[in-house]
Amino acid sequence: MLNTLRKRLRSEKGFTLIELLVVMIILAILTAIAIPSYLSFRDRANNSAAGADLRSVIPDVEAWFSDHGTYAGMTPALLKASYDQALNTTIYTIPNASLSGTHYCVQATSPNDTTKTAAKDGPSAPIVIGDTC
Repeated sequence: MLNTLRKRLRSEKGFTLIELLVVMIILAILTAIAIPSYLSFRDRANNSAAGADLRSVIPDVEAWFSDHGTYAGMTPALLKASYDQALNTTIYTIPNASLSGTHYCVQATSPNDTTKTAAKDGPSAPIVIGDTC
């Protein structure tokens, strides 16, 4: 009996069609589960990146107010020149209409996905993910 089994194992060369189909079905199921999870993770990561970028510029905005006594005239380029040389000015937006003596609105966009944003509308307002000024 053992001798017959050895002969059979030596004569088989490769996988049967059923075995290959089973492996392909298993891979398809795993892919169907993994891709939506990955896309959801990527969206959450881009939202978090926009929020983190916005949190990093708030001290510069407040330093501007401390030095000038107003938020008027503030731009990402001036913040970079005066307070933070590492500031990426392409991801921040400060609408001029939102600037006044005591009020500002700053918006950050995720560098990887421009549809993911975060905004802070004033010094006492919370950071809102997915919102714009």
